[in-house]
Amino acid sequence: MANERLRSALVIRGVTEGELAEHCGVDAKTVERWILKNREPYRRHRQAAAAKLQIDEDYLWPDAKSEIQRQDEADAEIVHVYPHRSSVPPDLWLQFAERATTEIGVLVHAGVHLAENPRWHRTLTDRARSGVRVRMLLGDPDSPEIARRGEEEEIGEGVAYKVREVMKLYRPLYGTPGIEFRSHCSTLHNSLYRFDDEMLVNTQVYGVSAPLAPVLHLRRVAGAQLVLTYQQSFEKVWASALPLPRQAP
Repeated sequence: MANERLRSALVIRGVTEGELAEHCGVDAKTVERWILKNREPYRRHRQAAAAKLQIDEDYLWPDAKSEIQRQDEADAEIVHVYPHRSSVPPDLWLQFAERATTEIGVLVHAGVHLAENPRWHRTLTDRARSGVRVRMLLGDPDSPEIARRGEEEEIGEGVAYKVREVMKLYRPLYGTPGIEFRSHCSTLHNSLYRFDDEMLVNTQVYGVSAPLAPVLHLRRVAGAQLVLTYQQSFEKVWASALPLPRQAP
């Protein structure tokens, strides 16, 4: 059976078999066997091909890795675990944002700790001016999901109040080229902060407020799935969220 995923990826990216062969350091006949005979390349060649085609390695060769290899890759993506969000060094959020060159994405209910920091606002503006895409996902304060979270944390309307206050704090950034705000109604299983290939994941624990919940510092490793899973989750929420008006309530 031919590897139709690899064949399709070449067509979509406009890459010839010869160009892929040159990039991977093999001959064109080898790439042809990868496609026509569905031969599995060596790991270094799989990674090189996936990077050239900008498609995940596991999509092109889903059966190539052993379970041990997958576990090792997942372990490699975990840089550090903080017991509480308040344990994360305050400047770390800003440092990640300042280093970003392509993407900053935030998925939260409110994220007060960032919204009330003027340096965060300036950093987002500076990064957007430098061509970085900035996407901010805030909870819908009128949604049942926000009401439920307030009940779980035993603060009633407290979560909805925080979201509305954050929307007010971000008003000066509305309409800034390169910065997009959307409101979501998803069940927030984790708050996500993505900066290119680095990510901070603030886990959500029933009945525990976000500052007291653990945070995972992750960094993408080629071919691994952990960071990719969270990135895909972010994209799903983004796709169903609604753009905020220029002036929040």
